[in-house]
Amino acid sequence: PLRNFSAPAHPASASPTPAATAGDGAQMQNGFVERPLQALDMAMVRQIKAQLMEIDANKDGRIDSDELKKLLEKHGGDAFTKEEIAELGDLYYAGKAGGSVRFDKFIEAIDRVAARSASVEMSPRDVGDDGQHFRESGRHPLGIGRDGMEFVGLGKPHGHYTAEELDVKLTHVAPKGIVDRMAYNSVRVVRVLFDAATNWKNDNITVNNVLNRTIYLETIAAVPGMVAAIVRHFRSLRNMQADGGYMQLFLEEANNERMHLLTFVRMKDPGLALRLAVILGQFGFGMAFTTAYILSPAFCHRFVGYVEEEACSTYTKIIKAIEKAPEGSELGAWRTAQPPKIARAYWKLGEAGTVLDLMYAVRADEAEHRDVNHLISGVKEGQVNPLYDPESKLDIMLTKYVQALMKRGSD
Repeated sequence: PLRNFSAPAHPASASPTPAATAGDGAQMQNGFVERPLQALDMAMVRQIKAQLMEIDANKDGRIDSDELKKLLEKHGGDAFTKEEIAELGDLYYAGKAGGSVRFDKFIEAIDRVAARSASVEMSPRDVGDDGQHFRESGRHPLGIGRDGMEFVGLGKPHGHYTAEELDVKLTHVAPKGIVDRMAYNSVRVVRVLFDAATNWKNDNITVNNVLNRTIYLETIAAVPGMVAAIVRHFRSLRNMQADGGYMQLFLEEANNERMHLLTFVRMKDPGLALRLAVILGQFGFGMAFTTAYILSPAFCHRFVGYVEEEACSTYTKIIKAIEKAPEGSELGAWRTAQPPKIARAYWKLGEAGTVLDLMYAVRADEAEHRDVNHLISGVKEGQVNPLYDPESKLDIMLTKYVQALMKRGSD
């Protein structure tokens, strides 16, 4: 969808400028765009210029965060939701420290995205994904800083999962190197011990077994994210340096796992034995994981990635057991039973939401944690946070903006 940036577009301005193709390097002769462009043609440049001038409230030839939101609102519904516009405006404000960008630099940034996309077949969702992961810090045409990574838009809203996101695939990252093998083998040992402690059997899944397992599992699963956030927080204070947004990322992960627990304890009040086991588990695992994270964050994130692989497998078995349970059985009742209010509110399940819907949502959460931790395990010092890079988010914005212009031009 992004291959044809040089396609003819209906000009939105009558500015007398010569035609040019992307191959010629579009360039305004009135000084508006000073550098040769690689991908945008003159028709597209004229459209962008006309819209920039239209939203330029103070007529200074620059675009600030409020004007950016007005620009994106012109394509609201077609390309951007209200929530996306608000987030992008906040991100732009933080990245520019309240400043603005000259129109020519804004157009150069669009051209940069267009040129890069013309060489690799990709959709807007792909911009900033695998191809942009683990890149070193560089200079963006918009001059966007990364201070916003410390506080803007890092809390992922849960609920409203698409059917594709709920259809979780059971993936596995093969161990590479001694650290990965140590993490993988550690998880295999923990899985055996955990199955024995919770009396879990895949061929005997009952409501009681499910709740015992999930309650204990989630008390442990909420520990790694909090430990990672605390260690990173103290390191940021000690080194007097930014963390790149990782701390908020793992705080959110810990809270998400805690919400799993708060949901399941409303479905069953755990007994004294389980509560004692939780205290012992938190103390033992918490101390061990904290020590391990200080020594090797890469090991710990790989370990959590493998733990979440097992969690996805467990929730998949639970879902299948609920779906196949006979009518009138306790487990089968979860196909229509309403989950606790806290779950309906957090995952936005609605009044018609069921416990089965809840299990699908929880599994989607675990799949996200699985992929995030496997990915973070490969991040090295000095590399940009691959999960929240302001430059990539703004590149996606620019891609969607120009695609919306092209669509209107073709219509």
